Amino acid sequence: MPRNCTTTFINALLEPVIRPALFIQATFVNETVYLWTGVGSIVWNYQTWVGLGGALSVSTIEEVATVEAKGVSISLSGIDNNLLQECLNEFQVSLPVYVYFGLFDGSGNLLPNPVTSFAGRMDQPTVDIDTQTSTITIACESLLMDMNVALPWRYDAITQAIFYPNDLAFSFVNSIQNVPVYWGQTATSNGNP
Repeated sequence: MPRNCTTTFINALLEPVIRPALFIQATFVNETVYLWTGVGSIVWNYQTWVGLGGALSVSTIEEVATVEAKGVSISLSGIDNNLLQECLNEFQVSLPVYVYFGLFDGSGNLLPNPVTSFAGRMDQPTVDIDTQTSTITIACESLLMDMNVALPWRYDAITQAIFYPNDLAFSFVNSIQNVPVYWGQTATSNGNP
């Protein structure tokens, strides 16, 4: 995926010590949650991102040179079992999720414009239940999965009228299905029926 990295961001990546963080924006039924892999709250992109530290993890975000839809998994551990059902009630398959990669400078300030590392939709969660706490892992599919979905449009008059109501280009498609066409000859020419 192309990146719009600022010069400051690129220079920070070239430093001998980098201070990375991941920011996760996940949409649920009644709200969008903003989480990050650090500790405490931070304001970025007009939102307050809640730091969950080690309780929040993201699987390896893989990119390849070919056009492939690579997914990721986001895990949240340490959820009180009493809150588990409430968490699952807020979940719905196919809602959007974004993972951003950010860097901090030596003073602990977030560098401008973290880059989008993953954009996709949430799939079914899996839950690991322990005696006191639970872990929810949400598999996320890349937006490239949409390339496998057939579009509902056809090459016919009905579809053409949706986009161009005054265009009659497809209005004769059904009537010409079985019309014999003679190229360079007449119907009575030698070899034609």
